[in-house]
Amino acid sequence: MSAFRASAESLAALALESTLPVRIAEHVRYATGARASDAEMRSWERSLPVLARDLVDAGLGSVEILVEHRLPLTSKRVDAIVAGVHPRTGEDSYVVVELKQWSSAEAWEDNDELVLVEGRHRGPRLNPATQVHGYCELIADFTASLRGRSDVVKGVAYLHNATDHAVRDVLDQSQDEHSRVFTAQRRGEFLDYLQTHLSPAPGAPAADRFLSSAIRPSRQLLAVAAEEIKERERFTLLDEQRVAYEHVLHAVEHAHEQDSKRVIVVKGGPGSGKSVIALSILGELSRRGRTVVHATGSKSFTETLRKYAGKGSTRLKNLFRYFNSFMKESANSLDVLIADEAHRIRATSENRFTKASDRTGRPQVEELISVASVPVFLLDEHQVVKPGEIGTYEAIEEAAARRGLEVIPVDLEGQFRCGGSAVYERWVKRLLGLEPGGPAPWEGDERFEVQVADSPSDLEAILATKRDEGYSARMSAGFCWPWSNPRPDGSLVADVQIGDWARPWNVKSERSVGGAPGRSYWATDPAGFGQVGCIYTAQGFEYDWSGVIIGPDLVARDGELTSVRSENRDPAFRNRNSVSDAEFDRNVRNVYKVLLTRGMVGTVVYATDRHTREFLAELIEGVRRPASA
Repeated sequence: MSAFRASAESLAALALESTLPVRIAEHVRYATGARASDAEMRSWERSLPVLARDLVDAGLGSVEILVEHRLPLTSKRVDAIVAGVHPRTGEDSYVVVELKQWSSAEAWEDNDELVLVEGRHRGPRLNPATQVHGYCELIADFTASLRGRSDVVKGVAYLHNATDHAVRDVLDQSQDEHSRVFTAQRRGEFLDYLQTHLSPAPGAPAADRFLSSAIRPSRQLLAVAAEEIKERERFTLLDEQRVAYEHVLHAVEHAHEQDSKRVIVVKGGPGSGKSVIALSILGELSRRGRTVVHATGSKSFTETLRKYAGKGSTRLKNLFRYFNSFMKESANSLDVLIADEAHRIRATSENRFTKASDRTGRPQVEELISVASVPVFLLDEHQVVKPGEIGTYEAIEEAAARRGLEVIPVDLEGQFRCGGSAVYERWVKRLLGLEPGGPAPWEGDERFEVQVADSPSDLEAILATKRDEGYSARMSAGFCWPWSNPRPDGSLVADVQIGDWARPWNVKSERSVGGAPGRSYWATDPAGFGQVGCIYTAQGFEYDWSGVIIGPDLVARDGELTSVRSENRDPAFRNRNSVSDAEFDRNVRNVYKVLLTRGMVGTVVYATDRHTREFLAELIEGVRRPASA
């Protein structure tokens, strides 16, 4: 959203009239559709007048203050950015200010990055010096008008109710030009600091240039990405993987030289290396200084990439975004957008918080095509598992055709050497009716093992043995059981109950619960073993051994699998008016296709329905055997 803006003098006058919080709240609601919280209202009432008064007292009443400015490509907002003219250079100058009403704070368990705040009981908070430092880097890295001029952005945390002694742990953290800390006791120093970086000249022109700037990654950030990904990568691209990689690099150079635009679509099943290609492209183009961003429609997948691919660099994590991050971005503001997991593209980026004036009805796929000279889509059409997901080759091709753009398809279907088995994937497609020919016996593949479990405890025991042998292993299931919130004592509810066996779903939230990892890390954190993953946490990930529980929403009858909608508990499929029976049938088959193709070494399958277990045993083991009831 655009910031609420006013000169320091005007902001101080609004504060005296006691209308400041209401004016900002109205602006926020108009810009976002969201109602301001009580905490936000208190902050605007108590903190902003202090900043405005200090600026006026420093003789800087004409500088411009941008309140609640949305950071580039995020939903995060910074308390205030003071825009003006540098007194020595005459150039634009910006001071990012994080305002805190804290009266005291202390380090949390000797961790300088986290602090405990008196009177707040929600656990440790980020050290405000660290917080504002990250804001400065993000602004400098993604604001095109600041390219090569990151020194014009400074950052301060202003604890205007605190004494030095009460927040000494915050002050003890090392500080730089992006993370200065001032307290009420240091108000005189704060005024001197402001006068050092801002002149009395009007700040409106600098604010105009800042707010109208294009958003794209800086070369400095891309150099970090190149070092963190390209220089450390151990990816080996084979055959079609290398073809896709070279196609993208060629298209980028062609677009740069010919001022043209191309769309590339890389199609491939699980284990075909789509994400490996994506990271390789990201690293190489970063090394070449191209502006490139990676995006997905999956919170779990993006957060995991930020954690692992961005490890060691907070700034690098900012290159990993979501599909709905580009609603307001200028056309071709990026050289390349890598749209990974493109099957999760939705009809539109709009949601219930989108203000009426921003509701253009523009398809999300068109936003993704528009934002980059070379948009790259990596997709598996059999992974469309949720109503509203419309990411298909045809949808991308039609959107490109409307703009007269060439589409270059690259097929990875024949390439599964980075893990998995093409033979097994074809067998799964026929089993689920996603490929013609009907279910077929499993004839085996020396690269992949398939087993049938007689019970859920048998399935879990097999996976535990594989884990003890050094393999990664997880169990997942169709959405056929309720999914409860944790108990008051923090323990998970064992919702997935089959006879006398019961296990909890993976954690709903991003925070760990009772030793179980947050949902985004269920597939990658060893502590994820023991919870049952659902489609929304398993999709996009791979592990060595996959245990799959086929619930009563898909059963074998008359030699083929039939969906049973009444047995499914996924809220996304509840409304028959918005999701037809045919759509449910297609999606539930895709759900099990995703779950059954997570394993890189082998799959163990169990079905809750007795006839389905017998059916699977005959297909996989080649003999008809009675299954337990």
